[in-house]
Amino acid sequence: GAIPTAPLAPQGLSMDASKKVDLKIIIIGALGVGKTSLLHQYVHKTFYEDYRTTLGASILTKVLAVDSTPLKLQIWDTGGQERFRSMVSTFYKGSDGCMLAFDVTDRESFEALDNWRDDFLEKVIPREQDFPMVVLGNKIDLSDRQVPKEMASAWCKEKDIPYFEVSAKNNINVAEAFETLAKQALSTYKGIFESYLTDSIKLTPDEKPKQSCC
Repeated sequence: GAIPTAPLAPQGLSMDASKKVDLKIIIIGALGVGKTSLLHQYVHKTFYEDYRTTLGASILTKVLAVDSTPLKLQIWDTGGQERFRSMVSTFYKGSDGCMLAFDVTDRESFEALDNWRDDFLEKVIPREQDFPMVVLGNKIDLSDRQVPKEMASAWCKEKDIPYFEVSAKNNINVAEAFETLAKQALSTYKGIFESYLTDSIKLTPDEKPKQSCC
């Protein structure tokens, strides 16, 4: 995760460009919306048409640069089956960004987004509501669409989450969605990092708290 647990020695805190920033990204959503295919398209540039269900979680990594910062994304693919829900939520901890996916041809998968999002925000270390998040409406290559673009956009707008219409099969908007999330996650990470930095500077041990109050 992004927040150092133990106070680090000051020299360990310099934001060094040669150091890769490791960010944990998790992709969640209903069963069968194509989470695994989206990941494989992004990481391996191939359409992975394998219908075995992801049990628990599997992890893929991708290295990229965002604003000249080298990033290593550790992307957690999770199973969407209801019976895995409590297991999957144990993987949320320490996430720096979250991808919510649904299938535009499956109305129920869209209606489930609220639950997935609430569950996620509840389990993640309570932080400000604007947790780095994007929504992916997958399978726009199919014709039997049930969720109009306007409907999904409106839901996302209300929650202030970027929305991407994607196709894992035809590789439409997949990289853009991941890169947008990576950018958000990086700037949140840097923000937390900097506030952590200023806090640790304020707390130099030789400064006794002043007794008198303003």
